[in-house]
Parts: sequence; C-alpha cells; structure tokens
Amino acid sequence: MGQGLCLCSRGSIMIDNKKYYFIQNLDEGGFSFVDLVEGAKDGCPYALKRILCHDREGHREAQTETEMHQMFNHPNILTLVAHTFVDRGGKTEAWLLLPYMSKGSLWSVLEKLRDKGSSMPEKQILQIFQGICLGLKAIHDKGYAHRDIKPTNVLLNEDNRPVLMDLGSMNRARIEVKGTREAMTIQDWAAQRCTISYRAPELFNVESHCIIDERTDIWSLGCVLYCMMMLEGPYDLVFQKGDSVALAVQNPVTIPKPCSIIFLRGSGMMSYQRSTRSTLCLPLF
Repeated sequence: MGQGLCLCSRGSIMIDNKKYYFIQNLDEGGFSFVDLVEGAKDGCPYALKRILCHDREGHREAQTETEMHQMFNHPNILTLVAHTFVDRGGKTEAWLLLPYMSKGSLWSVLEKLRDKGSSMPEKQILQIFQGICLGLKAIHDKGYAHRDIKPTNVLLNEDNRPVLMDLGSMNRARIEVKGTREAMTIQDWAAQRCTISYRAPELFNVESHCIIDERTDIWSLGCVLYCMMMLEGPYDLVFQKGDSVALAVQNPVTIPKPCSIIFLRGSGMMSYQRSTRSTLCLPLF
C-alpha cells in the first residue's frame, strides 16, 4: 500500500512518495470520483480514482478492487500504477492511480459516431472485440468473472486497444447457490452492481438452487458487440422507455434490418443459452 497524504493547497497529492498535480475532474459516480492528475517527475497524465469508503464494508470493497487490479498484468486489463487509503475529514478514501487514456471509453467513441450519423468500421469492431475477449479470457483463466462488462467499462488507447476497467464488481466465477436466501442475496447484489441493460438473464431471477458462473460475462460481451454494430445496446431502448428488461432478455435478440454491418465470415450463429432458456444470438465470425 502507498503512503497517503491529503490534498495540499497547491493542488498536489502524494502517493508512494511521488507527487502528482491535480489537473481537472473527469467523471464522478455515486461513491467515486475520477480526476486527471500529472506526475510531477515524469510529466505523464494519470487517472486518479477516489472511492469514498463510508463504512467497513466500503473499505473492504475498495481493498478488493485494488487486489483485483494487482492480480493482472495484461495489455487488455487496466493496470494499477499505485494506490493508498487516505483519511479526510474523518472519512476514508481509497485512491487508485491508473493510466490515463485520452480517447476515453468505448461508449464515448460510439456516441460520437452516432452524433455524426456514422458507424464503426467492421475491421475496427473486430479488432476491439478481440481485445475485449482476450482481457476477459485472462480474468476467467484466473477463476474470476467481471460481472459488469459494458461499453463504459472499456477504455481505448490511441491505437484502439481496448482495456477493461472498473474491477469493483469482480468476484469468483463459480457461485453455487444453495437456497432462497442465498439466491435473493445474489439477486440484490446484481441489481446494485451489474448494469441492467447488460445483465445476464440468470441474474434477474436467481434460482434457489443453481450455479452462477462466468457465462454471465459472455452475455454482456454479446451485448457489447451488438452495441458496436448498432451504436446502442440491444436493451438500451427497452430500459430508456421504462419497459421491463427482465422480461425482454427472455426473448432472442435479432439484428435489425437494414444493418450496415454484415458478418459473412461464419456460417453459424453464436448462441448463449442459460437455464432461463433465454438465448442471445449474434453473428459468429
């Protein structure tokens, strides 16, 4: 763990005895903020994720997120440069220093394309999708699942190399559910941590005796591929209209016509089937 000091009057912070200057706020969520900082010594930009730890559980979750980052050294998984826990005004914050990617998230790139009335070239879709798959495979090979794969959790560098981020929802890939109480606990957890329009069907209504495994990520992965093709997720509109995503995921997803991107490299379909008997069908390339 790094050595943490509070923000000083000159707008700088210290992590692991290295100084970083605050530049600007980049983003914020319910319990976290992301700031752009610059290394005083190397002049490189970094993203500083500050997680507010309101209680012991929050502290434990932040510690788990740092441990998930430290577990991987992979070009398609966001690297943790340094981290520390800081006490500010009687409250604890977890500071995660991460590489900064000026291109932003996959979602921000898709939004810009949609605003221009354009689309992502097929070659670029395949390149990005392959990188996401490689990062996800590395997570699964360690026996874990990401649980919140979505376009906003994929960063792109200047060469369009995708990097998976936000590892706070990761947990063991295989979860054996024994009884109604455990099922409800997992279902409630998924409702809080797994984005609704990218959430696998088995996480909406968790059965009292079942196995939840890494295939939840494969469902989300298919939704991300769809989003790259159509510039919106298969259930984004359902959610925006206030309709039930839980009901919508019970039916097969088909590619709308006309579609400017047509995959012809494969003769089959990539299908994802679960105990709910829901199927996500996308082109197999």
